[in-house]
Amino acid sequence: MIRSVLIGALLALLVGAAQPASAQFYLKNYDHAAALVSDGLPKVVEPLPGATGSENDAALIWTMRAALNLAALQCQFEPTLLTDSNYNAMLVDHVEELAAAWTILGMYFDRVSPSPREGRDALDRYGTRLYSRFSTVSAQLEFCRTAASIGQEILFSPRGQLAVVSGARLNELRSSLIYRGEQLFDLRLKPVSVTLPRLDAECWDRKARWRDKKCGPDPWAKSNPA
Repeated sequence: MIRSVLIGALLALLVGAAQPASAQFYLKNYDHAAALVSDGLPKVVEPLPGATGSENDAALIWTMRAALNLAALQCQFEPTLLTDSNYNAMLVDHVEELAAAWTILGMYFDRVSPSPREGRDALDRYGTRLYSRFSTVSAQLEFCRTAASIGQEILFSPRGQLAVVSGARLNELRSSLIYRGEQLFDLRLKPVSVTLPRLDAECWDRKARWRDKKCGPDPWAKSNPA
């Protein structure tokens, strides 16, 4: 009986050790999804004036691709987040959606540009601006954690649902670019106000004693205990 219990405990330990640990940067993370209503964040998707529904869906997909691509590059300091492998898996699992989105965006810029060449240039600038929207330094931990969560959801999402997931979570990813830090304890430095005495010569006598009659009550005088 004891031998069976020991063997079972050993197997459970080995199974637990085989599973990758998930990164935990803070004791309590900020809930970016719950704060979206009050944050008043700007729209994360680059605006496409006059775009159709399919073109807007393509913009959602390509914006998410740019964000997760940036996360795959920026978040390799923590391998357990799997941002790199999740991004590569998305490229394979959703290759048709990604290719279609890029084609639709190209057709949009051809349609709204004076010439095909200007349309291609506008598409290139559009792609560059998407990457700049997800650049962060101070909030890198929160961005990487959120991107990892989204990448995992996409990994287990059926094909054809990339636009749906992107539309549901892009603003959450945008919110993670703002540093929030530890939520269990308030570790922010609080401003401390200090009252300095007047240093006018008329306020002090030759023995460096405060002159009440000249400058009023001594601001540094200790109050008498009640």
